[in-house]
Amino acid sequence: MDIVPGEWPQREIYKLMIGAIVPRAIAWVSSTDSTGRPNLAPFSFFTAVCAEPPTIVFCPMIRDADAAPKDTLHNIRETGVFIVNFVTEALAEKMNLTSVEAPATVNEFERAGLTMEGGQAVNVPRVAESPIHFECRLNQIVTISDAPGGGSLVIGTVVHIHIADSIYRAGNHLDVAAYQPIGRLAGASYTRVTDLFEMIRPPTEIQVTSNECRVKAEEVLGTEF
Repeated sequence: MDIVPGEWPQREIYKLMIGAIVPRAIAWVSSTDSTGRPNLAPFSFFTAVCAEPPTIVFCPMIRDADAAPKDTLHNIRETGVFIVNFVTEALAEKMNLTSVEAPATVNEFERAGLTMEGGQAVNVPRVAESPIHFECRLNQIVTISDAPGGGSLVIGTVVHIHIADSIYRAGNHLDVAAYQPIGRLAGASYTRVTDLFEMIRPPTEIQVTSNECRVKAEEVLGTEF
């Protein structure tokens, strides 16, 4: 099968993309509008950008229902701050409840029976039940398209990280078995992180000319990716 995207309806291309790009982490983004009204919504077009400064990106799409931007995007444009709450298997059903397209007057925290807890560095509520929170200030918004099926990249600088003691381990590692994250697939499907395997990354083949540079490279690159 060979497909030219411009010759297919955007919804069909969307289905192929979310079927191929799997599994996807879920950014459960909390935000407020300029009056302080809260919003909570999940986005699976989400990933890390870099660690210096710590930066993430998620991509809210334009709604098909009314061709309007999602409330999350509107809020972040107004306030410049947001929090990424991370989703565990125990929180999956509550996260799904917050995925509904609803008027801005709806408080998704209340609808899903979640506890609002104030952020440490940004004036946004976070999901108290989530074990990880990345509090973010807006770096920039890059709009690709305002048409239905289009969307934007919301790039955020992480200014505060909270990790529950129950999943944090010595050596600055997270216990995946205790964390129990889930990933997004296509349609109504999700995946658990239960079948793990390891591979050691090959050592760098970049030639370092001084001991100072070598130490710096080891600090930055390490052995993981």
